[in-house]
Amino acid sequence: MIRTAFYQNSDGRYLGFQTRGHAGYAEAGYDIVCAAVSALVTNTVNSIELLTANHPLVKTDEETGFMAVKLCEAATPEAELLFQSLRCGLEAIEKEHSEYIHVVSKEV
Repeated sequence: MIRTAFYQNSDGRYLGFQTRGHAGYAEAGYDIVCAAVSALVTNTVNSIELLTANHPLVKTDEETGFMAVKLCEAATPEAELLFQSLRCGLEAIEKEHSEYIHVVSKEV
């Protein structure tokens, strides 16, 4: 199962996210849930790096499906929108495939 946690401060502003695991929907190379999550997460990180003034710290481990993204400074409005967009996409996948992905928020 893929587990994703979005980290937000007490005002609801995004500080980053972490995702880990593999969906197990199908074997590697045919797992549409993993592919969809990977595409959304990778695109979000690339977009934050290229289209905003934020510079996230990113740690990954392909073998375990781990990615941690942390902002060192306050999220710009553009980065906030990108985090919200990622969350919408992941929650849409969760709605259809809840046995393969779980999305939560954590206040830090």
